[in-house]
Amino acid sequence: VPQRLSMDASKKVDLKIIIIGALGVGKTSLLHQFVHKTFYEDYRTTLGASILTKVLVVDNTSLKLQIWDTGGQERFRSMVSTFYKGSDGCMLAFDVTDRESFESLDNWRDDFLEKVIPREQEFPMVVLGNKIDLCDRQVSKEMASAWCKEKDIPYFEVSAKNNINVAEAFETLAKQALAMYKGIFESYLTDSIKLTPNDKPKKSCC
Repeated sequence: VPQRLSMDASKKVDLKIIIIGALGVGKTSLLHQFVHKTFYEDYRTTLGASILTKVLVVDNTSLKLQIWDTGGQERFRSMVSTFYKGSDGCMLAFDVTDRESFESLDNWRDDFLEKVIPREQEFPMVVLGNKIDLCDRQVSKEMASAWCKEKDIPYFEVSAKNNINVAEAFETLAKQALAMYKGIFESYLTDSIKLTPNDKPKKSCC
């Protein structure tokens, strides 16, 4: 057993994580808090996407997370959706002091799932309600939790400014993404062993 653990630790898995959501919800600040452990208060809008990397060890596996920070402006939506391809995990962010940013989560999620074909609905995702350090809250924890429960997505109340729950949210998503990565990899291996020319596909691709 010890030998197997050391073998796992030497495995390196690259995962692409994308963070999406409305303009101004703090996606860049969340990312900088997770990667650099600093609060990045810069009001310049992210145009297109920028990428930060972070190495994590999850379940004895070294993960290199390539995290894509995307712009939330509506006019960049079609450009941002071109970055979805190849994602292993998706982080949906909204601002608890901005009701509209919460209400747009459905659109962001649908747009993402529609573009990440041929993935199933159980795609690794977490939702972050950011800016819980502010007092003018418009979205209650109950309201956000109910939306996430219905969609079966883990919900985190976070503050990029005070570094509350940020690492936990990213680590949860990384664990989910790794589990799916391993599952796809394992099923690929078993399928390639099992399949014979006479096997009929279990279900059609459409």
